[in-house]
Amino acid sequence: MTAPAVNDPLLQPFQLKHLRLRNRIITTSHEPAYPEDGMPKDRYRAYHVERAKAGIALTMTAGSAAVSKDSPPVFNNILAYKDEVVGWMKRLTDDCHEAGAAVMIQLTHLGRRTRWDKGDWLPTVSPSHKREAAHRAFPKLIEDWDMARIKRDFADGAERMKAAGVDGVEFECYGHLLDQFWSPATNILPAPYGGDLENRMRFFFEMLDLVRDRVGDDFIIGARFTADEDMEGGTTREDGLRIARLLKTSGKIDFLNVVKGHIDTDAGLTDLIPIQGMASAPHLDLAGEIRRANDFPTFHAARIPDVATARHAIASGKVDMVGMTRAHMTDPHIVRKIVEGREHDIRPCVGANYCLDRIYQGGAAYCIHNPATGREAEGMPHEIPPANGKRRIVVVGAGPAGMEAARVAAERGHAVTVFEAADKPGGQIRLTAQSKRRAEMIGIIDWRFAQCVAKGVNFVFNTWADGATVEAKKPDVVIVATGGFPHTDILKSGNDLVVSSWDIISGDVKPGSNVLVFDDAGDPPALQAAEVIAMSGARVEIMTPDRSFAPEVMAMNLVPYMRSLQKLNTVFTVTYELESVARQGNLLKCTIGSHYGGVRQERLVDQVVVNHGTIPLDELYFELKPKSSNLGEVDYEALIAGRRQAVRTNPRGAFQLFRIGDAVEARNTHAAIYDALRLAKEL
Repeated sequence: MTAPAVNDPLLQPFQLKHLRLRNRIITTSHEPAYPEDGMPKDRYRAYHVERAKAGIALTMTAGSAAVSKDSPPVFNNILAYKDEVVGWMKRLTDDCHEAGAAVMIQLTHLGRRTRWDKGDWLPTVSPSHKREAAHRAFPKLIEDWDMARIKRDFADGAERMKAAGVDGVEFECYGHLLDQFWSPATNILPAPYGGDLENRMRFFFEMLDLVRDRVGDDFIIGARFTADEDMEGGTTREDGLRIARLLKTSGKIDFLNVVKGHIDTDAGLTDLIPIQGMASAPHLDLAGEIRRANDFPTFHAARIPDVATARHAIASGKVDMVGMTRAHMTDPHIVRKIVEGREHDIRPCVGANYCLDRIYQGGAAYCIHNPATGREAEGMPHEIPPANGKRRIVVVGAGPAGMEAARVAAERGHAVTVFEAADKPGGQIRLTAQSKRRAEMIGIIDWRFAQCVAKGVNFVFNTWADGATVEAKKPDVVIVATGGFPHTDILKSGNDLVVSSWDIISGDVKPGSNVLVFDDAGDPPALQAAEVIAMSGARVEIMTPDRSFAPEVMAMNLVPYMRSLQKLNTVFTVTYELESVARQGNLLKCTIGSHYGGVRQERLVDQVVVNHGTIPLDELYFELKPKSSNLGEVDYEALIAGRRQAVRTNPRGAFQLFRIGDAVEARNTHAAIYDALRLAKEL
């Protein structure tokens, strides 16, 4: 450890009751949706152990683990009400302890934040009938026997976790049942469980008494709570300060984990867990106010994406432990790189929120530009091992797929040349970053470019590589990552009268004054183009044949677009399809139909923008294919299993040939980078 690292505030130990935490960096409770049958099995364990081995002080599992059967997870959570969870959590805990990290778990009852048609089809419960917008169930008003049962369930869950060797539990007290009791917005019960704040917290403290009786005083217990719901009728900042005092003076809570906001709507969730284009660490000052008022161990996490912000949080005394949760999904080795004086090598979290948005759509959490996260058990490496020999690798295209292929091949020790038609790397990412709110996306490219330069990758810009250009390098392997170009030739007639979303975003085409954006792909470029047009003062209608618009954008990333577009009076039209466009004087007549049939409409506009994904830019691939040893073939079984590509169908071929990313088909950034990693890691 270098001398500066010794004095780094982030690397100072912290004593939490009897538990000594080796530094000040944690990952707060979050559910990456990796459990199998509700259990934290090998994949889940490998994910946490990776971060423990790299130096994290405390890894908090589950966001959150359900303690009751009438709290069915709405995505793939740990089921803390099952006895079998003990063995799986013990394996995870033992492995993390061996690596030097403490382990905790978050326990919850979701209350109204779930659905009756999940799990065992039991009714949801809450201290009011008020529906949560995000999950839509109208809860049953909780009864006395429900409360008695759920308090026992919390105690049973905590006892299971102590049996598993976990260092402590954290109770989820925002948006879930415990907070539904605390918040005047969701508690209509009479005394003794409703009314003033002390009554509203009575259920929690009675539950806490049962838990302490089961686990004893030597087991750490904390509460992650909202100190300000920031909503009409909800918990106020003043309430938050009182709640913190009540938790501390109870003598039964060992730390506070402070958040701000509410999560009952997509907009509220996005403000509580901010994404790219939003302020970093927006709730840190509130956490500092809670700590200052109570002089009590305080944790906090909310968009703390970089080491400088985390260091400030600790050095300024605002918190005792700082959460860098999404940052560790992007780079699990942050602590080790700090210790080694390699902060410049930390892969940056760009706030794209692909991780959380996937969870809320029922998928597993993946980082937009680290495809190894969540795939540790499959052998996807966060650090690339060297190859046995050195080969000549040519990559064509410097978008996310090409840059990842170049980086990984260079890490393997190969001699890498990258050809790029533009004057700088980036591909579609550079286009995305044109919007101020999404400017952080360029970090995906900037980090890879810096890593490639450090490894000696040869970049040849302003060069449209053809077959002769590539073959002149006498490559052993050619990777075509030329991406795609907008596909607008989709109408029955009038294709020559439309422009693409890329045309608008890039500024190559100026917005009209009355514009129809036809979005048949449902991905970000349509909304990004619509926002550019609307901000110019134009009237905009976004039309989609789908039953909902922008399904590929997902919930939390949709929020900033909606806030912007709604204020600009954008019209959203679903279930209608643009069929053709024709000139009518100085205007364009749009003929509109529907998949459902039986309707015809017309629109008169002065500009039509089509967003229909991309088609592969694959001419180079097909030019080189006959000259390759594998004729472009990919052994999918080997690719999935993490083995080297060994197809040789053309003995006269001079090189292996592969194509990746949108040069294959229109997908997304994560898919392009994952293509590159799992192919190039075996070169």
